[in-house]
Amino acid sequence: MATVKRKTYDRDHCPIRDVLDRVGDRWSMLVLHTLAENGTLRFSALKVAIEDISQRMLAQTLRRLEQDGLRTVYPTNPPRVEYALTPLGKSLLDPLKVLVKWARQNHRRVLDARKNYVPPPRQQAL
Repeated sequence: MATVKRKTYDRDHCPIRDVLDRVGDRWSMLVLHTLAENGTLRFSALKVAIEDISQRMLAQTLRRLEQDGLRTVYPTNPPRVEYALTPLGKSLLDPLKVLVKWARQNHRRVLDARKNYVPPPRQQAL
């Protein structure tokens, strides 16, 4: 039997996978969209706006977005942290708006397709 060699994943040479792995996770797009719609926000305001995200997950998501250069922190005196999109984060807004528009226009169709999906019959092992 022939073996299939799998290429190893190299982040530096696969920008599509690298970027989409980050911004395509469950929360990043919602955080980016919320910051785009509301401008600079404090952590608590983001948490209220994205009501079903846990505090821990919001903190992790914000940290990853900052690491990728998509959002920035404004520490002030007295200490108060606010979050906003960087120019790089803002450059993602046009493609994000297209995706959000598509999702709104097609959500019912996707839900109907899921509801009507019939999995293929399972084959029995020999």
